[in-house]
Amino acid sequence: MRGSLLGKNKSILLFFVVFTAISLPIFYHLLKVDKKLKVYNPADVNPSLVHESIKHITRDHTIADFELTNQNGETITQKNYKNKIYIADFFFTRCTNICIAMAYNMNELQDYYKNDDDIMFLSHSVTPVMDSVPVLRKYADEKGVIDGKWNVTTGPKKHIYELARKSYMAVIDEGDGGEDDFIHTENFILVDKERRIRGFYDGTDKKDMEKLKKDIILLKDEYSRK
Repeated sequence: MRGSLLGKNKSILLFFVVFTAISLPIFYHLLKVDKKLKVYNPADVNPSLVHESIKHITRDHTIADFELTNQNGETITQKNYKNKIYIADFFFTRCTNICIAMAYNMNELQDYYKNDDDIMFLSHSVTPVMDSVPVLRKYADEKGVIDGKWNVTTGPKKHIYELARKSYMAVIDEGDGGEDDFIHTENFILVDKERRIRGFYDGTDKKDMEKLKKDIILLKDEYSRK
């Protein structure tokens, strides 16, 4: 009788070992599949960052079409970022405060992803009249910008400011992009291959840069499952 009990216990133990070996990977996979980055629409964002005209939008918000000029005098549009994940920010070359840390962190990210063709970077000048192509070229050289990987851009001020406010939802200040309008933000914005916003990060904060890297892993994993 003792032998039969022992045999029964061994069978139960073996069952639990096999069950655990099979179920744990499945459970882990299910958890992993469920963990997706949020898709941000205007209604999901701090209202102070959202332009009045788009506050009602609850779905399908995407970055609007754009036409900018980069450090090489090349026209840069959304087509240059087709099927790419990219990080966007707003800067100006004469900035002596937050832009210094932002440029350093963007450069660190560029180096981290330099061999990853899925990832690109896009910086918009908020003083586009002063940041001409030669000025941007000098800035790009100083900051170690890799052409084709990271575009630092200028363009019509109204266009850039509208992108900042109505597409990227990156700034609190209201304005019309006129001569006296000025925006200044530390936000890095993560944009997916469908031109949707998937995250906001403090471009001056190292911890946020680590979070951004982890979020990119999740985003790339999301695409790998499609």
